[in-house]
Amino acid sequence: MAGPTGRGRSLGAALGDLLRSQVTARHRLSTYTARHWHAQLSQLTGTRRGYQALEDAGLGVTTQTLINWLSDSEYNVRRSYRDIIHTAYENAAIVPADPIPDHVKRGQFEISGIVKTGDDERERGTRRASPLRIDGSRGRWDDIEELWLAGELTDDEFEDHFIDDVIIEDIGEGTDGWEFPGATYAVELR
Repeated sequence: MAGPTGRGRSLGAALGDLLRSQVTARHRLSTYTARHWHAQLSQLTGTRRGYQALEDAGLGVTTQTLINWLSDSEYNVRRSYRDIIHTAYENAAIVPADPIPDHVKRGQFEISGIVKTGDDERERGTRRASPLRIDGSRGRWDDIEELWLAGELTDDEFEDHFIDDVIIEDIGEGTDGWEFPGATYAVELR
């Protein structure tokens, strides 16, 4: 039975597609578009998440003060409070990434596409050649997960770290390193 598969124009893009099919990536909520402090405060006080963001940002005012601010958009709010509201709003707009699940880190990866090590370059995952099989459980996932959680795991970073921290940890350096110079890749997780 085939497992989830990621596809892309590079190994890193295919890995990213696969990972995003398994867990939520860090992203900004499209509903957080307010510019004025009053509109931001109104949106924040409408959810538990928003109240938590206000508290985390350090807004320490009474309920009556909040009511006064919300009842009059022209209310004279100190700049420091407006800055706190804006910070809370920006923080509430970001949905953190889910951690990379163990079934991914322990999974078996089957890579189809052009694989090169030294002078050996071949198409993998065809009728003539099996995919490149990598045991993810042998890999070191800390750097990949740190970048993922921070929302900074680009396709290029993912490819570089996957080669260095997963492929090499599983099957070694190869003849002269590993390259994936093809124009399309598929990565299946088993």
